[in-house]
Amino acid sequence: MRVSVRVLEHGRGLPLPAYATEGSSGMDLLAALNGPAEILPGERALVPTGICVAIPEGYEWQIRPRSGLGLSHGLSILNSPGTVDSDYRGEVQVLLVNLGDQACRVKRGDRIAQAVLAPVAFCDLVEVAELPGTDRGEGGFGHSGS
Repeated sequence: MRVSVRVLEHGRGLPLPAYATEGSSGMDLLAALNGPAEILPGERALVPTGICVAIPEGYEWQIRPRSGLGLSHGLSILNSPGTVDSDYRGEVQVLLVNLGDQACRVKRGDRIAQAVLAPVAFCDLVEVAELPGTDRGEGGFGHSGS
């Protein structure tokens, strides 16, 4: 599937997002910063990628954390997974948060997240007086034993 990408001025010179391996499900997104940004423990930063995309109708781009950044630096994404809707045409940005105990430096060209193209199922909600029963019922958080 082909997805159109527009590179913004501050994204020029960076490679387009790409799959790191043949089996990767997500494309690496790069930081399109003009200079390094330091994210202190507990702080968040909106990091630009320098690109806009035209996601096909019926799909979304799910923006997910990179496991290596989580393990080595405590970096994650606050609204994970983030969503780029098919009708959004603005810059893709990543809301990073430092959950670690040390400051983390993000530089231009750093791989900061991954984007997964995923189909979206649409539904119509129908109000009813009662829902059909299940074995679980109304058991909530922790009910299934985890």
